[in-house]
Amino acid sequence: MFECQECALDVHAASIFLEQSKNILAEPTPTPVPVLRPVPAPTPSPWFAWLRPAFVVPAMAALLLAVGYQGVLLRGARQGTAPDILASATINVATRSGAVPELHSKAGQPFVLLLNIPAESRFSSYIADLYDPAGRIKWSLPISAEMANDTLPMRVPGLREPGVYALAVRGIPQGGGSPLEIGRQPFEFKLQ
Repeated sequence: MFECQECALDVHAASIFLEQSKNILAEPTPTPVPVLRPVPAPTPSPWFAWLRPAFVVPAMAALLLAVGYQGVLLRGARQGTAPDILASATINVATRSGAVPELHSKAGQPFVLLLNIPAESRFSSYIADLYDPAGRIKWSLPISAEMANDTLPMRVPGLREPGVYALAVRGIPQGGGSPLEIGRQPFEFKLQ
């Protein structure tokens, strides 16, 4: 190393550096006295105060509910905005008619039954029952006495099976008691 003059200078500089470092590090250093100053609490910016989790989580949940509810409303509104022509049949209850009305519709498509009930003052309200071809009740619909004075357009959920169905109307007596059947009218449901 001492044959190379640059290497010898590097070794000499390193040895001087070590000697000086030992002298400086051996000197005692005064211990600084800590100065305790109160640290002011950080003041939240009013613009970002609403980003705290205690506020953000419920706000996001409410926002998601609102968006979901609007989606349901819009989907329902889109389905009901276009006019549609529904198949219909007129049902006259408590009349003797040999003809069975026919109703032609697609499977599952709703249709309208125009129901004529002979309103009587002895009944406080009525119940309309739809029977399937096997004689089982598919659904029942309560009808007020005031509504029975007019022809009632009833939207019926779509049927899937063709056959002869029957609509029966029962009257509920004014003083109470069990309903009395006023009449039953069959109609034939045919697939289009």
